[in-house]
Amino acid sequence: MSAGPRSAAPAGSADLMDGIYRWQRHIYDATRKYYLLGRDRLIEDLAPPVGGTVLEIGCGTARNLILAARRHPQARYLGIDISAEMLASAKTSIARAGLGERITVAQGDAAGFDTRALFGIERADRVFFSYSLSMIPPWREALSAGAAALAPGGRLSVVDFGQMGGYPAFVRGPLRAWLAAFHVEPRAGLAEALAGVASAHGLDAVTHELYSGYAVHGVIAPAASS
Repeated sequence: MSAGPRSAAPAGSADLMDGIYRWQRHIYDATRKYYLLGRDRLIEDLAPPVGGTVLEIGCGTARNLILAARRHPQARYLGIDISAEMLASAKTSIARAGLGERITVAQGDAAGFDTRALFGIERADRVFFSYSLSMIPPWREALSAGAAALAPGGRLSVVDFGQMGGYPAFVRGPLRAWLAAFHVEPRAGLAEALAGVASAHGLDAVTHELYSGYAVHGVIAPAASS
């Protein structure tokens, strides 16, 4: 497996994420599986073309990339993350899974990365964000960068925390406060942002809530008639 070159990443953001995950990365997957809902559905729906390329932005420990590579063995998988600490865990997990020939990860800024410099490709057939936009301060820019990395006919998918409107305030308030303690902020206006990015690239966007608004799932793709 190639770790890939390091792209320019804002030092402050990288240091913050490294500080958060220096120790958490060792228990991240075990503790997150109970509340990062909708990830596996997104992975199931990726369906990349044979010989295609899938890029995860904010890949963390590579948990999603490993599952996707096993579920859809016909594709190549790439991941970027700003945290060197998380990428250390990702490389270990990828090697342990025996998928080093099919998964490559590199350090990069979600809001401004160069797929050719990092991976030697121009575009990816599938791009996805799984509970990463809520931790990326310039999240709108990250969405735009993800859409710009799409190959013609490609598809961008997002799953992340929603506004939790279906939950009473006494549940919603403490949960959001707990997320904020980990620098996680559910993104208000995500559906509108997806629609705007899609329109800018001549694509369509579809967004719907999961679990009474606990999570949001969105897809940017070519119009069905095209």
